[in-house]
Amino acid sequence: MEIVGSVYHIWAVFALIAVAIFAFANEQVELEISSIGVIAALLLLFHFYPLVDESGKNLLTPTQILAGIADPALITVLSLLVVGQGIVRTGALEQPIRRLVTLRRHHPILAIAVVLASVLVISAFMNNTPVVVIFIPLMTALAERMHRSTSTLMIPLSYASILGGMTTLIGSSTNLLVMAAATQAGQPKIGFFDFTIPGAVLAFFGMIYALIVIPRILPNRTSMKGEVVDISGKQFIVQMEVAPDSPLVGEEAVAGQFPSLRNITIRFIQRGEHVLLPPFDGITLKPADAVVFAGTRKSITEAFSDNPQILQGFLEPDSPNAEATEELGNVQEQTLAEAVVAPASRMIGRALYQISFHYRTRCVVVGIQRRSRMIRTSRMTDIRLEAGDVLLILGNRSDIMRLRNNPDVLLMEWSTRELPATALAWQARIIFGAVVVCAATGLLPIVVAAVCGAVAMVVSGCLNVYQASRSIDRRILLLIGAALGLGAAMQATGGASYLAHGILGIMAGAGPSVILSAFFLLVAVFTNILSNNATAVLFTPIGISIAQELGVDPMIFVFAVIFAANCSFATPMGYQTNLLVMGPGHYKFADFFKAGAPLVLLLWIIFSLFAPFYYGLM
Repeated sequence: MEIVGSVYHIWAVFALIAVAIFAFANEQVELEISSIGVIAALLLLFHFYPLVDESGKNLLTPTQILAGIADPALITVLSLLVVGQGIVRTGALEQPIRRLVTLRRHHPILAIAVVLASVLVISAFMNNTPVVVIFIPLMTALAERMHRSTSTLMIPLSYASILGGMTTLIGSSTNLLVMAAATQAGQPKIGFFDFTIPGAVLAFFGMIYALIVIPRILPNRTSMKGEVVDISGKQFIVQMEVAPDSPLVGEEAVAGQFPSLRNITIRFIQRGEHVLLPPFDGITLKPADAVVFAGTRKSITEAFSDNPQILQGFLEPDSPNAEATEELGNVQEQTLAEAVVAPASRMIGRALYQISFHYRTRCVVVGIQRRSRMIRTSRMTDIRLEAGDVLLILGNRSDIMRLRNNPDVLLMEWSTRELPATALAWQARIIFGAVVVCAATGLLPIVVAAVCGAVAMVVSGCLNVYQASRSIDRRILLLIGAALGLGAAMQATGGASYLAHGILGIMAGAGPSVILSAFFLLVAVFTNILSNNATAVLFTPIGISIAQELGVDPMIFVFAVIFAANCSFATPMGYQTNLLVMGPGHYKFADFFKAGAPLVLLLWIIFSLFAPFYYGLM
């Protein structure tokens, strides 16, 4: 009776895994719903039909099924997401990226190689999703410089981040989850650099393929450059008064440009009754100077981020000075957004100083853009607003969101972006470096270092609580919880051993190196169909069982799961970074298969040749 019950539980878990795979791969069902459904099904199955041993002890309790949600590896993943968001939020990588941009002027091909190598190295120590987000604009600029389509560079960018992630323990959430599943199965914890050498070998050959082969096999699709320029490249007219304590006071123009207002075209400076026109060589800014300039949203954002104090120069005449200064003083809380003057707005035909915008909305109009023609008036405050004018607005996020109910403007919610707190970039770099050093040297357990790093990002002001909570993806939390629950069920019921026996039976007579190679390919195929995290958790106990049957070190098969589960190159849904580059690169589903499938096969061949030699399976 006991044997029949065990077989029943095994097949019930297999059926649930099949349903879960279908649900996870089906985009019509939300991932959160699928994950919660799987967890609920596991709880119901083992409540009504408990798995008990000879003494009547329940081998799979609700506590064990739900343990994955509180697993240290999952907490580490979520904490590292917060730390990575702190890096993005403070622009801690902006200065190094700007130095790479200067390289593209003379050596664009070398610049691409350097950028991809940088992405690979950074992704070894940081969650690769924010890394790709940061580098997408740089790759776009490189493509433009080389007169090439972005479609030849975006997939290599995603692949470089994935390859870098398979070289260290914290390089990818997949690696941490494999460690969790292996520990759950009774294996020792994985060290920070335990699989760096084989991971670096795979990453090296993968990078060569990404640099040389992929640009030649991907279609050179026409970019949407004109459309992008129309949206983000058009200039706003901006007027700013130099406050007495502004960093602009005493700043002298160099070659007609003021250092704090780079990439911005100064139209004129009004000093009392006098108007100073370009060129401005030898002119020094003084308090109360009204600077009128034209700049893109990107250049304006950079100026605000580098010098938060200049925000005081945008106070409206009707604003209580002390109160407004306090509101705009904390750049970490500020958000930039665009809003269109509505057709029936009361603002039409009136100048900014007449509408008391800050008094009514607690937001400040920073710039004005007129899409139909260039504005040729003297001061921004003198411009008579027209229907369709785009206002660049600065304010707290809650005040910006409140504009949705304002009938005078139409808030373009997609345009809302929080200002990078670049003044805190060094704090973010120090915190991130401390997390990596503590985890790599073993000074602190990885979960402790990650949690402390996340807390430090909030305490230091690099992130507020809202920004930190928003960086945690609930889909990751629930998907990993469901996958770890299924993994625990496979281990407890003997399902992992059953599958291991089946695989060994099919490959009867084959040596350990051949079976390891076949297992790698099987996991690599599934990771492109299912998510990489779910695949890693489900196949880890199977790999351990196969190794135990063969009498080899189970950690060899655990590392094989790490590398194979990271081979999410052949489909856009295989890895989140693939989805990120799909839009900027104008890709179709087939493009990922065309570029990624050969890379999966290449890494399978490299692993099959290198692993037996490296792990002594020859």
